Amino acid sequence: MTQGQVSAGLLVPSSPAWGNWAAAFTETGLPRAVLNSVVASLGGAALTLAFALPAAWAMARHRTGGRTLAGLVLSPWLLPPIVAIVPLFTLLRVLGLNNTLAGLTLVYALTNTAVAIWLLEGFVRRLPVELDEAAQLDGAGEWRVLVSVVTPLLTPALVAVGVIVAVLNYNEFLFATFLTQGPDAQTVPVILSLMLGERVQDFGKIAAASLMGVVPVFAAAVFLQRWLVAGLTAGSLK
Repeated sequence: MTQGQVSAGLLVPSSPAWGNWAAAFTETGLPRAVLNSVVASLGGAALTLAFALPAAWAMARHRTGGRTLAGLVLSPWLLPPIVAIVPLFTLLRVLGLNNTLAGLTLVYALTNTAVAIWLLEGFVRRLPVELDEAAQLDGAGEWRVLVSVVTPLLTPALVAVGVIVAVLNYNEFLFATFLTQGPDAQTVPVILSLMLGERVQDFGKIAAASLMGVVPVFAAAVFLQRWLVAGLTAGSLK
């Protein structure tokens, strides 16, 4: 719709304003923002899984920290994210990663590690212990068991948890707003928020940009649907 049609409260435009799509693609920095969001969300999800799988493995198989450790690890994730802004900003400035895509990716990886541990622990507990024992009898060490035996069996679960974490990263707004100040690192939610001016809001362009920003998430969900369903239903009664 044109801005006038939106202001008039029409439900169906009399003449479609196709220019909104071109304006959203060329005038807003959306393509770079989508690329930044995809890189940060996928990179953060991969690092999260790399951190979370060994931790979940240690908790489930070796009872590291007792039965309450998983809940204790998850508890900080329930706090308001705003409390972590200043420490994370200071950390990234010390590391020289402030206002960079690499710094935002690292923040996403650390932020969702707790929830990934909590989710993966349940999947690890469903694996028969006899598989580990058989591999150890063949001379495999703990690391070899984790990499060569457990990880392939947990592939559907890893994909499911990875998709969940990646979607959380892709939709995240608070950290991306405070930790990125330039177009080289800004993500889709930040770009969409900047399109809302104080005096003029071009809702047609915003709607087109929002729809284009959602496309990668839907594409990933469709492409990974088989592994996602397999992971979410792993261990269910049949």
